This record gives sequence, C-alpha cells and structure tokens, in this order.
Amino acid sequence: MKHLQNKTNTTTKKKSKVTMAQAFKTIIWPRRNLVFIGLILIVLSRLSSLVLPWKSKALLDDVIPNKDYDQLYNLLLIVGIAILIQAVTSFLLTKLLSVQAQYLISELRAQVQKKVLSLPISFFDNTKSGVLVSRIMTDVEGVRNLIGTGLVQMVGGTITAVISLILLINISWSMTLFVLVPVAIFGFIALKAFGYIRPIFRKRGVINAEVTGRLTETLAGVRVIKAFNAEEQENKTFEVGVERLFQNVKKSLTATAFMTSSSTFLLGIASTGIMGIGGYKIMTGDLTVGDFLSFTLLLGFMIAPIVQMSNIGSQLTEALAGLDRTEELMNMEAEADDENRTIELKNLKGDLVFNDVSFSYEAGKEVLHNISFNAPSGSVTALVGSSGSGKSTIAGLSATFLNPKAGKITIDNHDLSKVNLNSYRQHLGVVLQDEFLFEGTIRENILFPRPNASEEELIQAVKAAYVDEFTDRFDDGLDTLIGERGVKLSGGQRQRLAIARAILADPKMIILDEATSNLDTESEGLIQKSLAELTKNRTTIVIAHRLSTIKKADQILVIEAGHIAERGTHDELIAKEGRYYDLYTYQAKI
Repeated sequence: MKHLQNKTNTTTKKKSKVTMAQAFKTIIWPRRNLVFIGLILIVLSRLSSLVLPWKSKALLDDVIPNKDYDQLYNLLLIVGIAILIQAVTSFLLTKLLSVQAQYLISELRAQVQKKVLSLPISFFDNTKSGVLVSRIMTDVEGVRNLIGTGLVQMVGGTITAVISLILLINISWSMTLFVLVPVAIFGFIALKAFGYIRPIFRKRGVINAEVTGRLTETLAGVRVIKAFNAEEQENKTFEVGVERLFQNVKKSLTATAFMTSSSTFLLGIASTGIMGIGGYKIMTGDLTVGDFLSFTLLLGFMIAPIVQMSNIGSQLTEALAGLDRTEELMNMEAEADDENRTIELKNLKGDLVFNDVSFSYEAGKEVLHNISFNAPSGSVTALVGSSGSGKSTIAGLSATFLNPKAGKITIDNHDLSKVNLNSYRQHLGVVLQDEFLFEGTIRENILFPRPNASEEELIQAVKAAYVDEFTDRFDDGLDTLIGERGVKLSGGQRQRLAIARAILADPKMIILDEATSNLDTESEGLIQKSLAELTKNRTTIVIAHRLSTIKKADQILVIEAGHIAERGTHDELIAKEGRYYDLYTYQAKI
C-alpha cells in the first residue's frame, strides 16, 4: 500500500501534517466498497432506530384514545422488527469494519517496519530502538477510527441528525429553531477544541516513544543497573517520563471534558426550553401529547449523534496525529532510494580499493583524511591503531554503512557509491566484537543468513567454527535455547556461533571486528582457528585488537588520527621499529 504522501523528503526534521483529504484518498478510498457497505448498514440501523419515536405519536394520539388493539399489535410488530434490524446491522457493522481496521493496522505496521529497516545506519545511531518500537506499534493504531466504526458512525450520525431535524421542523419549527442555537454554539466550541487537541495527541506520541525507549534500554541493561545499584535512579527517570505522559493526557482529557460539559449545559438548556415551550403549546392546543413525545424522542436522536460526533472527532484527531508521525518516517529517504546506485553486481571477486577517501560525521570535523589502500581479492587487510583513530569508520565505509565525503571506494573497479546495495551486501559478511544474537536456539541463529541451508551445510559451518566443541556437551545440542542476546553462552561461545553464521552465509567479503581481546587463551585459540576457516579465499578487513593475531595478514595499516601512519606486513613493520613496533612490543610486555 502506498504511504500517505508520495513525495519523499531527505530530511527527518520536516514535519508532515496529514489532512483528512489525504487520509480519505490513501486509506478510505481504496476500501470504498467496504466503507459503502458499512454506510448502507449504518443507514439501515439509523432509520430503524427512528421507528420508535415515529410510532410513539400514533400510540398516544390514535391507538390508546381509540383502544385499537389491532393497530397496537401491528405497531408492536413494526417496532420489534425495527429493533431486530438495529441489532443485526450493528453486529455486521462492527464485525465488518472493526476486523478490517485491525487488518489495516497490521498492514501499516508491516509497512512502517519495512521502511525503518530500509533507512541508513546513521538513522539508527541517532534513534533509540524503543522509540522506533513505539512508532511502529502505537502510532498507527489510531487508523482504526478511519476505517472502523468511528468514521461510519460519524456519517451515520450526520444522516440521523439531518432526518431527525426534518421531522422536528415538521412537528414544530419554532421549538426546532430554539434547539439549533445551543447546538450551533456547541459545534463552534468542538471545532476549536479539535484544533487544540491535535498537537497534544502528536506530542503524546513523542513522549510515549521516549518513555518506551528508555524502558527498553532499562530492561536490556538490567545487569548494569543492578551491578551499580542504580535501580532507584532508573525508577526516578521512568517516573519523570510517565509524569510527562500523564500531564499530556490530562490536557487532552481536560479539553474533552470541557466539550462534554459544554454539550451537557447547552443541550440541557435546550431541553429545558423545550419543556416550557412544549408545555405551553400543549396547553394552548397547538401541540398534541403525541407530538410532544415524538419531538422529545427525535430531539434525543438528533442531539445524541452530535455529542457522539464530538467523541469520534477526538478519535479522528488522534488518528491523524498518529499518521502525522508515521508519515514523517515514511518520508525519510531509504538507502535504496539513491538513484545513482544502478550497478548490479552479478559475481563478486572482492578487489576493494580506497582512493583518497575522507569522511566526517559532522561538517568540518573529518575523522578520516585522504585514506588510500588496495585490498586485493582473497587478501587479509588488518587495521590497527589507538581507540578513536578511525578503524571502525574504515570498516563502516567498506560495508557501505557509511558513504565517503570525498574520494572514491571501488569494488572490482566499480564505484561503490553507484553499486546497488543489495547486490553488494549479499556477498558481504560482518562479524562484530560484540556480536548480536537473537533469542532462540543455536541452530536458528546460525541459519539466520540462509534459513533454507541444508543440514549438511549447517554441520560444516558448525565444525568449521568449532561450535560443536561446546554444543556436544549440551543436552539439546544445536536446539539449545540461548536466551536474549545469547546471555546463556560465554563470550567465546557467542563469538564462535557468530563466526559459524558468517561461514554459512559464504560471503566474498568479510568485515571482522576481531573479538579475542577479552577472551581466555583456550577460547582465543579456538576462535583463531575459526577465523582462519572464515577468511579462506575471502577479502577480509579486520580490526585487530591483539596484534599477535594478525601476524599472517597480507597487509597491516596503522591508523592514527584518521591517517595511515604505516603500512606493510608484520615483519616489515617490526623491522621499521615505528608506531606498529611500539604497539606490538608494548602488548608483548603485557
């Protein structure tokens, strides 16, 4: 389904404001057949509801005075059938539209999640995951009021009010005119209130996302919180968030309460006036008791939809506010939206070249300066240097997570900035220092890049990464549950599982943030064997923490302050006795 606006903005700061016309065009009109059926049902329901006040006049003015039992039975039969029609149409309406509304919510959630995953890494670096969860799951919920019974009830209520108004004028135009004055005042108040409430609902979405984001972080970092005895601190932070949410809800409830009380007061005045005017007309003979009862009942049928419409109007306002925030996401430029990325890589050899590449996260603050190197197909290029020197940025550029601000990166002589991302990343494997594992079994995590891989291919990857060294000791083997983020496994076990996953993916390019710096000697030895299998005949960019692990690298780049300070093999750099020599000998002493 197309999102609410077809235009695409490259900025996340521009706020969209979805109009009712846009919502009608993109959400309601494509489902016009369903909405039309809903309107037919609501009209039948409303018309049948008017039978009771219509027949009340006949009951009081004709049937009772004349003691006409036959007409009484006919009247009761007609009213009973009308009530049955009301019940059946109400059931069908709820079943038809409410189910469709929930389907639309699920459809929109899937669409927004798809859009979010298409956004560049930089977006996720600046946005809390909990905030995104809230925007995907909560912001779209209000759309149920556009397709569900809300909008149809508003239309049905309008129809009922108009028919009731015509019948009221037919009974007494003077009493009807008296009623219309407070109703008009109420309508004016309601319109002003809706304009006031919409920004509040929009702000509520922002606050709710922030609170959810913090809560998600708190639950994910519970070990750190408990380790530093910081439960009270986190409790206070959450309390502040929910207090902000409460204050926002209080504002909207106050506005809604003001509308409700205004309607009660104004319509109460109308009812009081009708009692006086109606009583006077009955006493003067200008109005029968049946006319007065019918007028009173019809007045309720006219006023009730108006009051109901104020509530539905609040729901529609909330829906549009949620769609505003959803549209902000949908308007963001996805990675694949770059029109320059037209080159499709069919087969990848893996010749990676950095040519005078510079990069900055913020304007005027370069973190890489004129980086140039060649990583031939099947070679291992190690990046070493102090923390913050730019190693991870080079790895991010190689993985297309980042784009250079100046210079050019090529893969097999193709400009990487013009290569279709999917065609490149299907040949790419990434193993991070703090590798992410999904909740589930060891088998599911290894099969993640290739769910349809054969059992034989799975076992080969397991053995190549020495995962069987620990799974053979588990009662459930590869079907052992590992918990959220793999908390039930040791650091070495998680890393070998991640390497097995990369081996199964069988990429041509490997970006490796070597993860042996915090492991014991036995685990490090097994992981080194795993990495040797992983890097065979693959172009590898490895960020090295323990320099003893990269002696066999084809080239070592020493990165300092965004420059390549030294380059060469291990033996060549040791012989130079420069920066690499200092780093290596320092680690050797430790």
